[in-house]
Amino acid sequence: MDSIVNKVAESGILTLNLEQFIPANVVSFDLKPFLFMELILKEKEFRAALLAHDWNPYHNKSVAVFCSVDAIIPVWAYMLVTNYLQPIAERIHLGDVEQARTQWTLLAIQEMDTTTYANQRVVIKGCGEIAIPDAAYVAVTAKLRPVVRSLMYGEPCSTVPIYKQKNNPVVS
Repeated sequence: MDSIVNKVAESGILTLNLEQFIPANVVSFDLKPFLFMELILKEKEFRAALLAHDWNPYHNKSVAVFCSVDAIIPVWAYMLVTNYLQPIAERIHLGDVEQARTQWTLLAIQEMDTTTYANQRVVIKGCGEIAIPDAAYVAVTAKLRPVVRSLMYGEPCSTVPIYKQKNNPVVS
């Protein structure tokens, strides 16, 4: 009787799951509750509210700072919030949670060590538990194309070819 052969496992294809680059513990800091009538920033009251605020929930978190209402917020207000967050938060971003996740994901891809992928056949995992920003797929393609033998999208058993190296092997 013939044994079952796992051709995917024997293919030598490396799978890269972009979920590993998505930051965990991203929380938001909305300026709206700190505004007079949730619309107007009054400096004295704003400063007093920030001083009285419990900053502990932001400890070791990635914080997205934004204002959810259409109010005129002077830049110093964001700076003041950052002043309180900087000693306790892991990192801070001006923008909503989705924008922050995208920025930090792109940064993680940019800082990624590509040694493991040099001269390899790589598939970028196409679906998973966490939504991946489209920009991450663009960034990882730009990062890996110069070093991989081939780049694909999807699952090892069903891929869409993106790039295949011609004749000149990459030297790492």
